[in-house]
Amino acid sequence: MSNPESKLAELGLSLPQPPAAAGSYVPSVRTGNLLYCAGTLPMRDGKLTHAGQVGREQTVEAGAKAAESCALNTLANIRAALGSLDRVARVVFVSGYVNAVDGFADSPAVINGASDLFLKVFGEAGRHARAAVAVNGLPRGATAEIQVVVEVRD
Repeated sequence: MSNPESKLAELGLSLPQPPAAAGSYVPSVRTGNLLYCAGTLPMRDGKLTHAGQVGREQTVEAGAKAAESCALNTLANIRAALGSLDRVARVVFVSGYVNAVDGFADSPAVINGASDLFLKVFGEAGRHARAAVAVNGLPRGATAEIQVVVEVRD
């Protein structure tokens, strides 16, 4: 089986530059064999790729692309922290937040954009526990945000 970065290339995707922390926090913290990743937004080259609420400015499909973009940024932070995505033993947990209109009930379909990418990149090791929650706003007006916990192999 090929490594995670080869999988990304097969999918026609590449990792962006790891996004810098935008506040009083760090992009990730390792404790034991777990790496806790700070929330990531759908950014590329320092610019937001998806802004606005699902159900108003964005569709569920566009929201899923935003969540995929968040996942790529998280993977970039993981690679920066560990030196290689090959050190990810498994994706443990994903918290997904969807900037959506009141009463929006399809947050799981949006966050599938991130979950599906982790499955494609890591295979069964990408299968994870998850929360997918609609909220009325996210930093910078982003459409989605995810937080991830991965198990690290030494």
